[in-house]
Amino acid sequence: MRNSNLSYEANDASPPLVTLGVAAQGAVIAISNIVTITTVFVLAVRADADYLSWAVFASLVVTGIAIIIHGVRFGLLGAGHLLLHGATVPFLAVCVLAVIQGGLALMSILVITASLLQFGMSAFLAKLSRVITPVVSGVALMVVALAAMPVAVARLNNIPPDAPFFTGPAVGAVSLITATVLMLRGSGLLRAIALPITIVIGCVVSFILGIYDFKPVLETSWFDFPEFSAWPGFTSALSPDFWALLPSFLIVSIVVALKASAESAVIQQVSRRIPRAIDFRGVQGTLNVGGLSVLMSGTLGILPVLTYLPSTISLISFTGVAARRVAYVVGAILIVLALFPKVVALMMTVPPPVSGSILMVIMGLLFVEGVRTVAQDGLNPQKAVIMGLALSISVGLQSRNILAVVLGDFWGVVFGNSVVVGILAALLMSMVVGFTISRRRRLNTELDLAAAPTIDEFLRRIGTGLGWSDASVERLCAAGEETLSSMLELRDDYEDDAPPRLILLAKRGAGSLEIEFMAVFAEENIEDRIAFMSEQAEAPDVGDISFRLLRHYASSVRHRKYHGIDVVTVQVDA
Repeated sequence: MRNSNLSYEANDASPPLVTLGVAAQGAVIAISNIVTITTVFVLAVRADADYLSWAVFASLVVTGIAIIIHGVRFGLLGAGHLLLHGATVPFLAVCVLAVIQGGLALMSILVITASLLQFGMSAFLAKLSRVITPVVSGVALMVVALAAMPVAVARLNNIPPDAPFFTGPAVGAVSLITATVLMLRGSGLLRAIALPITIVIGCVVSFILGIYDFKPVLETSWFDFPEFSAWPGFTSALSPDFWALLPSFLIVSIVVALKASAESAVIQQVSRRIPRAIDFRGVQGTLNVGGLSVLMSGTLGILPVLTYLPSTISLISFTGVAARRVAYVVGAILIVLALFPKVVALMMTVPPPVSGSILMVIMGLLFVEGVRTVAQDGLNPQKAVIMGLALSISVGLQSRNILAVVLGDFWGVVFGNSVVVGILAALLMSMVVGFTISRRRRLNTELDLAAAPTIDEFLRRIGTGLGWSDASVERLCAAGEETLSSMLELRDDYEDDAPPRLILLAKRGAGSLEIEFMAVFAEENIEDRIAFMSEQAEAPDVGDISFRLLRHYASSVRHRKYHGIDVVTVQVDA
């Protein structure tokens, strides 16, 4: 499904003014979330004003660094995409408990330890890829959107006690109409600045109706350094409190890593006009950036900094800009603004009815993006059950969260969240589908033309054993031969004389056979090349013959790339 609203893809060079305008909007979104969530955390642990100043400063710096690194893609770090970060809710409950038990120093060492799990899951992502599917990614987007809708509507009535009852809905209606008109009719630069225009108009109407409070800005200094003495330091990793709380931190870290994996896959699709195969090396890069940002957060003694996928998608949807150079500017703005508290205070004066109306538009776009992600991979009965049941569970728990009552105060906060439960339900059902599939047949060989007879014999034996017709067996063997030929055409010239190792895994489906070819070879993606050829003239280049034959014999081709391994999955119908 083509994303025609995208003006600049991740690798495009957006103009300087457009880049600056979009980056400023991204910074506003990030700062709003950071200050709000950090303030909630500080109030929950009853820390003083000096620590609040330190926490906001450190969160802005860590967030800026994380956004820049994620946009760069340097080795195992980053994915080369714009992805906003900031202080988030998942770690909030366990961090509050850690501070109550042993202070901020205990929380710091626990957060650092939890970050190591993020790096570990990145290293073994290839083994986890079967549960990080487009269905899981799409469900994650949809449940987040559905969970945020009531919050957005509630903000419309969040006004001062002495204000007339109609002011909140009136401000919200004006803001919603403004955003909708700009999204439907705006184009170019006007569409790129739709968000700030909506905020300004909403604030003007709020001022006229008497619900805009500018005093916090006047009381804040322009330039100031944080209280570095508020840094909490670390406690011993051998204390009983550390070992008692470590399992809960590790469990939350696993949930966060799985969620980040799905989000990284989604942002790759959102940042392209034409959907392409997911580059799982980028997913690994996102996990490594997440691990690094959590590690930096623990070192500085603050709430962990994680990804803001919904905010990122809203920014890209509003502006049509996904260029990664925006990430560099957003990161730089956040780092600089960490020293200018008055600017941060100004951004926090936006009335709730204005932000609520914008959130309604954002969540609507986010839900549609989830539907698009699921539809991209096709919707068979199994995927329909996974999506429908996960959404039903999530929506049901929003109205009456029985898990929070059953699990108790602590675990109820961690796993009683409807978003977390909905995503976990989709993940578990995807795992069940994978486990119930028939036993896999395995072949170890080499990525070399000499392996063709061995592969042919392996596939022919499987096809015959399944009772396929002679024509179906021949088509299966032909698909295997052309897959091998395609991989040989795309592989690198290895300095070592020995060819790369090639592993084949075959599993039976409903009237089909799925074969995975795992090896290491060049940058080009077979799935993308076949998709590209579908849009071209019928006269092929000589070098494309194997790819066209593979498209003819196979019902589907998927190519997943990781650091150190590539997986080509070919499905052949009986």
